[in-house]
Amino acid sequence: MRILLTGSHGYIGSVLAPMLLARRHEVVGLDTGFYEDCTFVTPAAEFPLLAADVRDVQPSELAGFDAICHLAALSNDPLGDLDRELTLQINHAASVRLARLAKQAGVERFVVSSSCSSYGASGEELLTEEAACCPVTPYGESKVYTDRDVARLADDTFSPSFLRNATAYGFSPRLRLDLVINDFVAAATVTGRILIKSDGSPWRPVVHVEDICRAFVAVLEAPRKAIHNQAFNVGRSEENYRVGELAEIVRQIVPGCRIEYAPDGGPDKRCYRVDCSKIARQVPAFRPRWSVRRGVAQLYEAYRAVGLTAEDFDGPRYFRLRTLRELLDAGLLDDAFRWLPQGVAAQGTGHFQRREAAR
Repeated sequence: MRILLTGSHGYIGSVLAPMLLARRHEVVGLDTGFYEDCTFVTPAAEFPLLAADVRDVQPSELAGFDAICHLAALSNDPLGDLDRELTLQINHAASVRLARLAKQAGVERFVVSSSCSSYGASGEELLTEEAACCPVTPYGESKVYTDRDVARLADDTFSPSFLRNATAYGFSPRLRLDLVINDFVAAATVTGRILIKSDGSPWRPVVHVEDICRAFVAVLEAPRKAIHNQAFNVGRSEENYRVGELAEIVRQIVPGCRIEYAPDGGPDKRCYRVDCSKIARQVPAFRPRWSVRRGVAQLYEAYRAVGLTAEDFDGPRYFRLRTLRELLDAGLLDDAFRWLPQGVAAQGTGHFQRREAAR
């Protein structure tokens, strides 16, 4: 297939692109370059890039693609809380617009990176894809609205799928430390202390970033009837953990670290467990390979090998919200998260050429 990968230079996209290329698909990326300076190690793959804001995609730029893997978004709950309306504009309105334009351009498959955050505050029950969505953050809301409105576009010529990813973790060339396991391992490695800001009781389903990417590949290549206009919880049903349990696994693997609880920490309203049996039944080519213990060990070794520092842990580089705040404070982005002229001038001259150069 010829595939447009939005958010291609982010945490998931940097892992997914090499997988797609290894399967002999043709990949074109689309990315606005917010996290150009957040690279942990050099990405493994190079491919053509349309350096543009997902809000500005033009119909002509979608011609000739067989599928779109749509990752581009403001990518977590704290980032969404920065500006609710802007989160909905980028994550919801721009996604639905992209899907509508893709359908008009003859793109047959549209795979959305959704989230188990859609379930919000749901307690102890194992949730299937039929469960009610109860988002408690703007980010979660944006995913629910996107899934609903893109699903309405489905017909005989346009086949969307919605991958409700569990909380991601694991090594990526464009690292994020604002993910619970990645954060815990980083804290344990560079400070010797894991600080839990809640009471440790909330449930989190978790999934390795490589397994998220395997789900994308499997759904793209699955028979249409198996995935058409379907939502899938992505992960493994046995990989639901309380936050305190995740910290304990890290403590057991990273030598000499300890766990501390914030004195004002209470129960987090984001609490949900998910059942991932549907994707196993309907897309048997999806075979997740990672467990939390293996993933923690992978991260610990990667942090040590690359030389993660306390400055990295305290600074903006690997935290999406901190990075955007830094760009805003430096006058490189405007309040709508669009590059100002001085921001364009400050960008690198490698992958991130502007739109005219990428055509």
